[in-house]
Amino acid sequence: MSKLAELRQLPVLVTAALFLLLFLAGALQFDGFATPRVFFNLLTDNAFLAITAIGMTFVILSGGIDLSVGAVVALAGVLCAVLIEKLQWHPLLVFPTVIFLGTLFGLLMGSLIHFYQLQPFIVTLAGMFFARGLATLISEQSLPIEHSVYNTINNFGVLLPGRAWFGSASIILLLVCLFAIWFLHYTRTGGFIYALGGNRQSAKLMGVPEGRVTLCIYALSSTLAALAGIVYSFYTSSGYALAGVGLELDAIAAVVIGGTLLSGGFGYVHGTLLGVLIMGLIQTWISFHGNLNSWWTKIVIGCLVLIFIALQKFLAQGVSKQAAASST
Repeated sequence: MSKLAELRQLPVLVTAALFLLLFLAGALQFDGFATPRVFFNLLTDNAFLAITAIGMTFVILSGGIDLSVGAVVALAGVLCAVLIEKLQWHPLLVFPTVIFLGTLFGLLMGSLIHFYQLQPFIVTLAGMFFARGLATLISEQSLPIEHSVYNTINNFGVLLPGRAWFGSASIILLLVCLFAIWFLHYTRTGGFIYALGGNRQSAKLMGVPEGRVTLCIYALSSTLAALAGIVYSFYTSSGYALAGVGLELDAIAAVVIGGTLLSGGFGYVHGTLLGVLIMGLIQTWISFHGNLNSWWTKIVIGCLVLIFIALQKFLAQGVSKQAAASST
C-alpha cells in the first residue's frame, strides 16, 4: 500500500481503534457491557441515524452539505402515520410512496443547487424549514401507528447467542450499508462523487457530469432520510413532527468521526457506521454509569469532532505533500 493510501486509511483506523478502546473500557468497568446483546442493541437503537448518516456521507464526499435530513425523517414518519391510520392505506403501499416523495424532494434541492448555482447550505436549510413546517402543518401531535404489518416487521429478526437480537432495523441498515459501499466503490457515479469532492474544477475538465451527479447525490441523501424516517416509525410506532430535531448535526458528526473529510474527496461508508456506533457506545456507557447526565454524550461527541477535524487538517497536509512528491 502506498503512503498516500495509508494516509487516507488513517482516520478510519483511528475511529476503529477508538471504538475498540471505548468498548474495552466499558467491559472492564461494567458487568454485562461487552456482550453481543449490547453490541446489536447499538445497531438497533441507532439504525435510523446510521442510515441518515450514510446518505450524508454521499453529500459530504462531494463537498456539499444537507441540513434537511432531520426534517425529512420527521416528515416521513408523519406521512406514514397519516396515510396508514387516517387514510387507511396499506403500509406496503405507504413505504414506497414516502420514499418516492423523499427522492423528489432531494431532486428538487439538487436542481436548485446545480441549475441556479446556489449554495447547498442555503438550499438545504430552506429544505429543512419547509419539511419541518409541512410535517407540523399535517399534525402537531404525535400520531400512533397500530397496524399488524408494523408488529410483523418489529418482530422479524434473528435471535443470536447471548440473547442478542438482529432485528429488521439492523437488517435494513446492513443492506443500505452494502449498497452504499457498492455504489461508491464499484460504479462510475461513485467515482464521480469522489472526483467532485477532490477537485470540482479538475473533475469538470475531465468530463465528470456535474449536474447529473449533483442531482443523484441529493436524491440519495433525501431518499435515505425518508427510509430512516420509516425505520424510526418502526422504532417508535408513531409519527411526530418534532422527531429528528438536530439529527442532521448528529449525522454530520458521525461522518466526521468516521473519517470523511469535510471538504470532500475521500472517506468511507464503514467509517461513518463506526462513527455512529461510537456515538451510541458513549450513550450506552453513560446509561450503564447511571449517575451522569445524558448531555455528557453531546459534550464528548463535540470533543471528538474537534479532534477528528484536527486530524483531517493533518491528513490533508500529508496528502498534499505526498501528491506533490509523486508528481515530481
